[in-house]
Amino acid sequence: MKTSEPIGKAKRIFCGDCRLPFRSILLSSTFRVSPIVIRCWTLGACRAVALRRWVRRSTFFVDMTEAIFFDAVGTLFYLTKTVGDHYALVGREVGLTLDAQQLDRAFFTAWRRMPPRAAIDGPRENDDKGWWRELVDLVLDEVAPSLGELDRDNFFEVAYEHFAEAGVWELYPEVSDVLEKLQPRYELAVISNFDGRLRFILEQLGISKFFAHIFISSEIGADKPDPEIYRRALKFMNLKPDQVLYVGDDPDRDWKAAAATGLSVFELDREKNSLRDLLRIV
Repeated sequence: MKTSEPIGKAKRIFCGDCRLPFRSILLSSTFRVSPIVIRCWTLGACRAVALRRWVRRSTFFVDMTEAIFFDAVGTLFYLTKTVGDHYALVGREVGLTLDAQQLDRAFFTAWRRMPPRAAIDGPRENDDKGWWRELVDLVLDEVAPSLGELDRDNFFEVAYEHFAEAGVWELYPEVSDVLEKLQPRYELAVISNFDGRLRFILEQLGISKFFAHIFISSEIGADKPDPEIYRRALKFMNLKPDQVLYVGDDPDRDWKAAAATGLSVFELDREKNSLRDLLRIV
């Protein structure tokens, strides 16, 4: 940032990014700045605001952070259309006419009804498709209760493959640039309740190369919001909670659960911030 406004023998410093003045920071013979440009993430007032606003845990210190864990859906990438739109498209592929809005409402009702799975000692073998099949059956019970078993089987199999296609998902615009800047400085990992399709999706979206580890709930034997999923990831990477910053968009599955494990949490809310704001605080 550039200095301005001489005050006696000192000068006030203004942030080169947000133009806010630093608080109680003056250039003097005992305070040397090299190089002249100082960014928000070093000493800026707006960095302090970002820390207070978006990072849970007052004991967060950048110097202690060795790794950053990311949620997947809603944090790194998103569906190109609504779930209902995609289910209606799948329906047309198997010869069914289904209403997208009804499907969307039924999906989120079914999602809330799905019971949480207790943590187990090892991976859940072949459990991913079983969980999704149960959810899809709840959706179809609501929108097409008379649908026969064969049609349900066809719908589910096509839907399961459909959501593994990269074209169904899209990166948030800042993701690649942010990950590229963070990777040289931190060990990056993903923690997600998705399933084995996640690795293919990350590869197709061009960001799998940034992550040292990808932790999938069915493979690790614990689901969010159970703090056990975070504890197992920490153990695998030989890290302590205060060495990790977690980034996610869900208040319950991400923010509360990760904080309960002792992680610092960047509370992603895309109406208020983005992953680019990470670069202001780490």
